[in-house]
Amino acid sequence: MKSGQHILALDQGTTSSRAIVFDDKLSPVATGQYEFTQHFPQSGWVEHDADEIWATTQRAVKTALTDADLTASHIAAIGITNQRETVVLWNRETGAPVHKAIVWQDRRTAETTARLKEEGHEATVTERTGLLLDPYFSSSKLSWLLDHVEGARADAEAGKLAFGTIDTWLIWKLTGGARHVTDATNAARTMLYNIHEGRWDAEMLAMWNIPEAIMPEVLDSAAEFGMTTGETIGAPVPIRGVAGDQQAATVGQACFEPGMLKSTYGTGCFALLNTGDTAVRSQNRLLTTIGYQIGGKPTYAVEGSIFVAGAAVQWLRDGMKMIESAGQTGNLADEADPHQNVYLVPAFVGLGAPYWDAEARGALYGMTRNTGPAEIAKATLESVAYQTRDLFEAMKKDGAATGQTVLRVDGGMTASDWTMQALADQLQAPVDRPVVRETTALGAAYLAAMQSGIAGRPDEFAKGWQQERQFAPKMAKADADAKYAGWLDAVRRTLSST
Repeated sequence: MKSGQHILALDQGTTSSRAIVFDDKLSPVATGQYEFTQHFPQSGWVEHDADEIWATTQRAVKTALTDADLTASHIAAIGITNQRETVVLWNRETGAPVHKAIVWQDRRTAETTARLKEEGHEATVTERTGLLLDPYFSSSKLSWLLDHVEGARADAEAGKLAFGTIDTWLIWKLTGGARHVTDATNAARTMLYNIHEGRWDAEMLAMWNIPEAIMPEVLDSAAEFGMTTGETIGAPVPIRGVAGDQQAATVGQACFEPGMLKSTYGTGCFALLNTGDTAVRSQNRLLTTIGYQIGGKPTYAVEGSIFVAGAAVQWLRDGMKMIESAGQTGNLADEADPHQNVYLVPAFVGLGAPYWDAEARGALYGMTRNTGPAEIAKATLESVAYQTRDLFEAMKKDGAATGQTVLRVDGGMTASDWTMQALADQLQAPVDRPVVRETTALGAAYLAAMQSGIAGRPDEFAKGWQQERQFAPKMAKADADAKYAGWLDAVRRTLSST
């Protein structure tokens, strides 16, 4: 099929740029993927070269189109999904970045956010943006660039500079500088956007001393974002879908009804629960965010972030040398002594939600002389289930999750049947693994296809979601609760404040 009914999804991640061609049934046809350089100029600093991101994106598009035996003229629309919170600042006239992009993982502004928190600003930040004061988000990174790049603040105030998250940067490049726009899901991660009023928040901009002149226009997640130039990918193609990666995965998992929950298991884990029209204000250190926005109407979500999930399995392989491949972990865990209660708290880079303890560090508890690789492997996989339950319990306390909640999962770690069963046992809820696991790119492709009239409305798309396997709880609730109590004790011992 070489009609103009194909959709091109650009999935720009933290370590690589991907392009995936989908057909008119939203089935993946071909993929191009290229890694790019990670820059670590100081301890805790993480940067990307925005021009290299653009170059690898172009290469990925060319590869995907070639492998699909298509040209850009066969593409009906483009959808974009991206690493969130990462900051690019560039010159509007030359298009050149004024500094390397500061990545979401970067912690250089930790002192600044801690000071603002001590001064009592977090309540206002959370009320307006749904976020917590943490260097994770874009605002402090952007403020740092304006303060530390020579001439940047004066140029920004004169309207000579443009700010964007990675989606905005790619749209600018794809359209030859014609469009400076973002979508509501990415705007909601900057700590500068009022998620209730749908606008850049003057008080937040003032708090970070950021001129509104550099901010992009905010559109729906399915909208007319601009037209590519012939020079960028080979033909004019409309960009019609944009969402941050975790929100795009929520769309790709068809979590369109309040109470539906998706969790993506990669290096870390990100769980989003649809709360519909209601922006649930978490009392348990979760984030309130926009899940997607269609037809001018935001759908809200609560989000919990786990810093280490699949990365703990990588540690078993690369650090501890206990396994040669991730696939071995489940078989090793099956060999573990069931009478040993070993807990791994994988706080290698601190603990995320709901603890938000950047100073905590990893620890193993409950070891005996009989503890070996099998018990440690089991504890590693179980830590993912326990951390997800932490998020699930916080969502229940906030009134967002219920006993009827079903978890839809995606990401590389979902290939582990052992881990998915442990997850179902701890949550005491079904865990659904989809047929199409490229849910992030699929979400972006769907938004573009819907805007183009190729795909139906969300309820129609949801009918096409297919389950590959459901994992139902096998462990008795009392046993799951007892194991979880041991986990909570291990976390308590690990937190830096105890």
